[in-house]
Amino acid sequence: MSDDTEHRRAFPEGFIWGTATAAHQIEGGNVNNDWWAWEHTEGSGCAESSGDACDSWNRWADDVDAVAAMGLGAYRFSLEWSRIEPAEGEISQVALGRYRALCEALRGRGITPVVTYHHFTTPQWVADAGGWEHPATVDAFVRYCRVVTEALGDVAGAICTINEPNIVATMGYLAGVFPPGRQDIPARRAVNANFIDAHRRAVEVIRESAPGVPVGLTLSMAEYAALPGGEAKLARIRRGMEDVFLEAVGDDDFLGVQAYSRTWVDAEGQRFEGAEGVPMLVMGYEFRPEALEATLRRAWEVTGGRLPLWVTENGIGTDDDAQRIDYVHRALQGVLRVIDDGIDVQGYTYWSLLDNFEWAFGYAPRFGLVDVERSTFQRLPKASADWFGQVARTNRLVAPPSL
Repeated sequence: MSDDTEHRRAFPEGFIWGTATAAHQIEGGNVNNDWWAWEHTEGSGCAESSGDACDSWNRWADDVDAVAAMGLGAYRFSLEWSRIEPAEGEISQVALGRYRALCEALRGRGITPVVTYHHFTTPQWVADAGGWEHPATVDAFVRYCRVVTEALGDVAGAICTINEPNIVATMGYLAGVFPPGRQDIPARRAVNANFIDAHRRAVEVIRESAPGVPVGLTLSMAEYAALPGGEAKLARIRRGMEDVFLEAVGDDDFLGVQAYSRTWVDAEGQRFEGAEGVPMLVMGYEFRPEALEATLRRAWEVTGGRLPLWVTENGIGTDDDAQRIDYVHRALQGVLRVIDDGIDVQGYTYWSLLDNFEWAFGYAPRFGLVDVERSTFQRLPKASADWFGQVARTNRLVAPPSL
């Protein structure tokens, strides 16, 4: 297919274009969760504190404006559990009211609110009681889901229960670089199991309070590639990272696929050095937009094609905005290929709307379509925002500016 023909191709009618953020990464001042404590723990490896982040707790209307200016149909954001329930059983009506106002503002602009209930952060009172290693946390999360859905279910357009539970479990309980900083294989397995239980029970509660609102899980996936001798190790790694969750999505309304790059595996384990001649990014992995196509195909295969797929995160941390456009353009070429092969992909969400706090890396990685001036918090759309907006408004793969 020629480039000219490709760039006249439309995505399916009703394809959803969006962008995403997470509460702790943009709101600022989320001082009552495990990540705030981790950022301020000596030896945690965090580059800096989240601090004021992008001040989106106060400037959320600016974020809505930025999404609307691109002509996007969806905005995926998360709720901060520690704001809504700062102590066990103590519910903040102010916090719920603020998130409701955000949903209503989005709907007023014709944008679907895609609400994530847990995006990496857990209230400190939950962490102090043992965190996700303990089944009691599942009970607490389900109660929180019921409260939130009763308050927001009528204005939410779609709901993601838990963002990347596999990353929380692996980075926090195996690699030791997320809170609580453990390196404990049995603990990681217990956390995986508790997240799966939490998701399944949350889906039930959400459907009771908000029937008809689509609900699903989002999963971090990688294009895994075996080096000589690494095949068996790859299968074991991918089992704990992906397969146990892909097998647990049941009758969800969608699966959110989140992919960024490729992971090499040899007989000793994972490697991130990258292939020869492939650029490496500030996050420590390859420039590999084709990873999205590979993960969509695998998600469809493992789930047996029993539920629609939605790209709920895909993007690149880079200071080179032309590289960002190139990455997304090539990733979307892959989305078109999988759709051509009959895989039901219903939307694409770019990560992220804003240059924001990127967890242990601090503010160095720049994933945003919109720059945020660190002292004034002024939102400054990049060229990639204009290009991505053209794609969304035309529902077609628009050629990058250089083509």
